[in-house]
Amino acid sequence: MSETGWSRRRLLGAAVVTAGAAGTAAALGGADQALAATQQDRRKRKTPPMTAEEMAAVDTALGKKGRYVEAEAVYTTALPRADLKVSVKGDPVPTALGFGGWVSLKKTLDGKNTVLMSDTVLLQDEVNPLISAAQANGLEVSAIHNHFFYEEPRIFYMHVHGMGAAADLARRYATAIQTTKLFPANQPPAGQAPARTGKEIFDLPTLDKIVGNTGSVNGPTYKYTIGRSDLFITAMGAEMTAAIGLNTWASFAGTAESAHIAGDVAMLEPEVNPVIKALRRHNLEVVAVHNHMLGEDPRIFFLHYLGRGPATTLARGFRAALDELGRHGRSGMRMGR
Repeated sequence: MSETGWSRRRLLGAAVVTAGAAGTAAALGGADQALAATQQDRRKRKTPPMTAEEMAAVDTALGKKGRYVEAEAVYTTALPRADLKVSVKGDPVPTALGFGGWVSLKKTLDGKNTVLMSDTVLLQDEVNPLISAAQANGLEVSAIHNHFFYEEPRIFYMHVHGMGAAADLARRYATAIQTTKLFPANQPPAGQAPARTGKEIFDLPTLDKIVGNTGSVNGPTYKYTIGRSDLFITAMGAEMTAAIGLNTWASFAGTAESAHIAGDVAMLEPEVNPVIKALRRHNLEVVAVHNHMLGEDPRIFFLHYLGRGPATTLARGFRAALDELGRHGRSGMRMGR
């Protein structure tokens, strides 16, 4: 059998044979250890970098300069919906709370192709026209769903992916969105800078200590973006990493005393309900559980949540969800190819 054919069931069976009197619990641990060891070996494979010419082709197609994360070999162009004026439970919220789309490109592990992933922020009457435009340009839809409750106007998120040469992918993607508000040239000009940024609004050292990570300021918001460095996950032959959408995040807006939190948690199957329990224990609202990708290995679920209250209280709820990741074994997962 090829290396990629090893399923968790087969590894578990092997562990049972060798575990003997140690019992099923030891077998489960052995299978998880075997999976982890194999993923560690595969992690040694490096993604080839995007070239300067490829990144320039993306910039030309979209009419906007992107950002290269060299450590992950991912090139990302932000596609915020600054044209939308969104409120949650009647309270106006900034675009950066969770209404910023993006498109990212990355080479496959063998360097023969480039993978495109995108998360688009859409009004409900924009969804099906973009489906048609994406498919007409050789791109595929991998998910359509909500990220929020109580928002006005109603917002949907559509994930799009594709494979090919970087310049061609960028051209096809740009053609698909060219008549929409997603296209950078169709966005309103940048407005005035906020009177106070997230740095002035929130006690960042205290939040960082609670969460155990450092966030980034984006206008009036403060956001944590945390990858799954404990996992090796592939889709379409490329390694999925934080910069191409495999991440857990939390964004804070409002005031320190009365903040909004919105976010997303990337989970293996066994982690889904423990994360839900942790969030609900801290009175955070679970608003969606769904996929973002197709064909990823192992399978990943994404959970979106909301909350309102003191920023430090909300941060403790987010930290509780983070504490559940990596604790519940890998039952049901397949190994990344």
